[in-house]
Parts: sequence; C-alpha cells; structure tokens
Amino acid sequence: MLLKLLDRYLRKLRSDGRYAPRTVDAYRRDLQPWLRFLEQKHAELPDAAKNDPLFLRLYLRLRSEDGVSNRSLARFLSALSGFQRFLARDSGHRPLIFRLPTMKYRARIPEFVPQSDVGKLFEHDRAVQDNKRFRYWRDFLMIAMLYATGIRREELAGIKLADLDDRAGTITVTGKGNKIRVVPVGDVTLDDLRTYLPLRQGLLNERQAQSPYLFLNKNGGRLSLRSVDRLVKKFAAEAGVELTPHTLRHSFATHLLENGADLMLIKEILGHTSLSTTQKYTHITAESMKKAYRVAHPRSGSKK
Repeated sequence: MLLKLLDRYLRKLRSDGRYAPRTVDAYRRDLQPWLRFLEQKHAELPDAAKNDPLFLRLYLRLRSEDGVSNRSLARFLSALSGFQRFLARDSGHRPLIFRLPTMKYRARIPEFVPQSDVGKLFEHDRAVQDNKRFRYWRDFLMIAMLYATGIRREELAGIKLADLDDRAGTITVTGKGNKIRVVPVGDVTLDDLRTYLPLRQGLLNERQAQSPYLFLNKNGGRLSLRSVDRLVKKFAAEAGVELTPHTLRHSFATHLLENGADLMLIKEILGHTSLSTTQKYTHITAESMKKAYRVAHPRSGSKK
C-alpha cells in the first residue's frame, strides 16, 4: 500500500510541473527503501503503532551504519516531509505520519576557481587546426558561457538560438521546475559567440542537418549532459585547470560577491528560490578573508 501511495505522490509532483524529472527520481530513490523497510516492520510487528517512532530511529541508525552521510539523511527527511504532507490530506493515512527529527550536518563550501586562475581558461594560445576550429570554439564558448552567466549544465545544453538576444546582451534559460529567467551574458562572451556561430552553421551545412540548439555534437545534434561534463573538464584540463560545469557556476557567484555584487542580484541570476541557498557563497568569501588576514596581519597568530 505504501509504495502505491508513493507512486500517486510522484505522479502528482510530475503533473504539477514545478519539479524537474531528476528531482522526482531523487525523491523516489530516497523514499522507496524507507517504505519497504516500514512495510516489513508493520508485517513483523502488527500490534505496534504504524508510526512508532522507533521505526524511524532504527532506519536512520541502520542507514548511518551503512555509511550514509548526515547530509544524505537530511535530504531523505526533507523528501519524507513532503510525502507526509501529501498523506495528511487523507485522514485515513494520518496514522502513517511520523514526527521528523532535525538532522544536523556541516554544509560543504562549494569549490570554485580563484580569480587569479580564471584567465588560464580564456587564453587562445593553443594551436587550432582548421578542421578542429568548430570543436575548439564550441568548448571554449561553453566554458565562457558557464562562467559569464552562472547557468547550470542542463540549462546550457538546452539553449536555443531563439533564446539569444544579441541587442539586449541576454539569454533566456529554463531552470529547475521549468522556471524561465533572463540572464545577462556580457559583451566579451557575445563577441566569442559571434565567432562561434558561423562555425556552428558550417558544421550543420557539412552534415546537411538542422538544429535549434546552440551547442551541437559532431553530428549536428544536441549535446547530452554527459558530453557537456566531459568536454568542459577536458578543455579546462588542457588549460591546466581542474573543474566541472558546476565549479564554474560556483566561481561565477563567488567572484561577483568578492567584487561587491548584491546578494539578491546574484540570487536572481542563479535562479535560486531561497536566499539561504545563495548565502552559502558568503562562507567562501569569509574563508578567503580569513586566509588573507592570517598571511598579512602581524597579530593573526600565524607563523610566517
């Protein structure tokens, strides 16, 4: 019964249109093991209350013993909270609702590329043969676009030519939950784009293909997310920088904040629903300030 209720809940999330398919799949992965565990306990202990708090405590302990981090357990509890709100709408399901604990964990500070290293990504000092010019400029522009706009890799892969507004210097992207936002691109990246577009069209002509998407694979089709990851990592590694597409998103936000941009502005550009999500970047800049203080101040207590 519980797994059938979960299926109904997930179908509702999909129909709402506010949740990305990957988010719904993550909820399924988090909740299915718990509901199977709970059904097993109900069968073993039929006289116990359906929402006996010992069941949840035991499940969390077993998951922790299996090496699951507090961060992952906190994500599970968040998913369970949403599912229980769904159950609460039917009074017959209320005996299945548990009192949820608060799971504390230390949030990781996002990785980013220091401003001093960013320039390595944008130096055109590597020889580019004529037959590889499209690939070079496509990969270069993906790096440039990710860093200049802070968009996610799936947003990058989904960009269409119609989303570009050269006159306004903006791009329209579709983010999580199908939320649409307009993001500034910057004049330098627009110049790079003007170099890339004729090469893109040349590839399509060569392949006798058509595509509305900005970034294409070697056959003229849309790039997969896996390809975006692979190509961005490879291009950066050749420039001597280790990163992922998400590292560039973190770098975008961190560098804006370090250079005095307003936190609310960064929130809107990144497409965050909550300001608390954006505030994690303040921890990065605080760490940078502390490092500079330890090096430069005579009373910092550090040994030089």
